[in-house]
Amino acid sequence: MKTILLIEDHEIIRENTAEILELANYRVLTAENGKTGVAKALTERPDLVICDIMMPVLDGYGVLHIFNQNPQLAGIPFIFLTAKTERADLRRGMELGADDYLTKPFEESELLSAVSSRLARFQQLRPDYAPTAEGLTQFLHDARQANGLASLTAERRPHPAPRKQIIYAEGDEANRVYFVQSGRVKTVRNTANGKELITNFYQPGEFFGYPALLENTPQPESAVALDDAVLLHIPADDFNDLLLRNTQVSQQFIRLLAGRVREREDQLTSMAYHSLRRRVADALLQLHAQAVAAQPAAPLIHLSREDLAALVGTAPESLSRTLSEFRQDGLLELTPKTLQVLQPDKLRRNNW
Repeated sequence: MKTILLIEDHEIIRENTAEILELANYRVLTAENGKTGVAKALTERPDLVICDIMMPVLDGYGVLHIFNQNPQLAGIPFIFLTAKTERADLRRGMELGADDYLTKPFEESELLSAVSSRLARFQQLRPDYAPTAEGLTQFLHDARQANGLASLTAERRPHPAPRKQIIYAEGDEANRVYFVQSGRVKTVRNTANGKELITNFYQPGEFFGYPALLENTPQPESAVALDDAVLLHIPADDFNDLLLRNTQVSQQFIRLLAGRVREREDQLTSMAYHSLRRRVADALLQLHAQAVAAQPAAPLIHLSREDLAALVGTAPESLSRTLSEFRQDGLLELTPKTLQVLQPDKLRRNNW
């Protein structure tokens, strides 16, 4: 059963519209203003939104703007509901990315036709895809069905990347997006004094190499296989097809990628303002979460001290002292090749 979020400040119109939709076998969430509607959408992602324009607290234009800016909400079909018929209002709504427009008063058949047509158009792309090679394959298949993109029909051939192999170097032309099928990849930058700074780790099921394509610039960092890895390549032309030819596809794809951008911002903020102990704790918590996801029964962190120091942005000697202090506090268990976080909640709560 599809879920529809109805945002309408007029109580009678809200109740009557919800009743019509429920009789058509839709599940309906209602909100009396835009702010409440956004909160409900963040709690439970709807399949489609019907939203009035003129409302208190937050109007329909503001609601749509928030949906477009939030990766969790981007890509949801959006129908404006309004009593206004001026062309300027119609144009503004469509320029913001609305998918349809209903003018009050409307017939029941108009409402149901608009809803069914929007859902039919968007049903081939799901809200999310499994972060696996199969998820990528399914996403590309659905993208082809949604827009007939012939360039995406090519088979994705696995590309082995042995440990320590450079996948691309800083300054290289950005000509594809990479998907980690197995193994791990790190992206690094070298400082002016020649020290290596790790900017990200990529696990199986994650994309990398895309920011330079989005910005149309050379690669700003190098990518190196941390383990023996297997990668899938998406050529730049196919990537551009996804982003430019179909807004629906681009919104879903960007949702898959946006999380890494936020992680990078958090990392840079931490390195600029936090103490060494806080930075080490944050890095350990991030690696611990990845280890739990990969192997819940034994979440061991397999990472050299040199790589961990490069991730934190400190000297290996300083890192070793901090790890020893954490071990003495009972927060970590250390072996020559692995680390294990024993008390993640305490590591997270402490004000270092």
